Amino acid sequence: MSAIVRLNLTQFRSYAALDLAVETPLVALAGENGAGKTNVLEALSLFAPGRGLRRAELAEMARADGDGRFSVAAMIDGEAGEHRLGTGLEPSDTDGRSARLCRIDGANAGSPSAFAEHIRLVWLTPDIDGLFRGSAGERRRFLDRLVLAVDSAHGARVNALERALRSRNRVLEEDPGNRAWLDAIEREVAEFGVAVAAARAETVTRLRALIAERRDDASPFPWAGLALEGEIDALVADRAAVDAEDAYRAILADTRSRDRAAGRTLVGPQASDLAVRHGPKAIPADQASTGEQKALLVGLVLSHARLVAAMSGLRPVVLLDEIAAHLDPRRRSALYQSLAELGAQVWMTGADPALFSDMPDGASLFHVSPGHVMRER
Repeated sequence: MSAIVRLNLTQFRSYAALDLAVETPLVALAGENGAGKTNVLEALSLFAPGRGLRRAELAEMARADGDGRFSVAAMIDGEAGEHRLGTGLEPSDTDGRSARLCRIDGANAGSPSAFAEHIRLVWLTPDIDGLFRGSAGERRRFLDRLVLAVDSAHGARVNALERALRSRNRVLEEDPGNRAWLDAIEREVAEFGVAVAAARAETVTRLRALIAERRDDASPFPWAGLALEGEIDALVADRAAVDAEDAYRAILADTRSRDRAAGRTLVGPQASDLAVRHGPKAIPADQASTGEQKALLVGLVLSHARLVAAMSGLRPVVLLDEIAAHLDPRRRSALYQSLAELGAQVWMTGADPALFSDMPDGASLFHVSPGHVMRER
């Protein structure tokens, strides 16, 4: 198990300085709203590829009364021993612009993707609670986060696809008769689009199989049925990658006029959706009650954490923000039992310390107040 045994924050969000030692696999942070609990989880999430659990700009993470820089450092204790990971924002000596720095054991790392060798993270935040009733775009972002946790190169693929799509949209608007240029761009769109769709399909297939292995209709966290919906997803499911690329290029060439009128590319992974069903009830997830949807999300995140461990060989650090607030006592007790059985380090937050009274022996409870974290048990 990879566990964070020490966390140091400097000029990060509400913390001028924080030195937090942790010795247990289950960690609960309790405190009033606005005390800074989620800031701790966000700091930890910076050791995953991407922009962290809030998806904020780095400059927003620097302490308001600071000089614009911040640092987050963590000591990781894993099977290969201890390693020190660090990231933060520093102004450049040459042009004054700020740049993100990543370090592993004091040596510079090219990007946060390098941290994946030592730590994997998954998380659930209140922003995701409305996932099943939200937009397809929200579900795609959620899915891409699932993929990214097992495949650190996925973010680069998604970014490359987005750049190629923007280029195609721009040429369709400004120079729609330039067939040679559109052919070249659409070749890129097809290549990256099929790669993104294939990575999503592999993760969903593996996750579906893992869920089926552990299926329990009586569990307080119902199992989820998962499916990808979209024209390109169907192509990838039925054809070899090279054939799917050829078919997608043909679709793009045939729909240039329609896409130009719409101002965007209408067919592709950027239009796919993740369909989720409440397994035991055999209904779409968005038709379940609010409590059932929360329980379904928890079950899905726990299954994803097991998948990350199986595929990477590293049990992920799990971040659960305000996790217990909307769970009934039976589900709260079952949650803590499930987390203990997961064998991973879990960081949780909640406003009321009483929400964590059912945690098993050996768990830690910290009280969070503005700028400070103190251990209570």
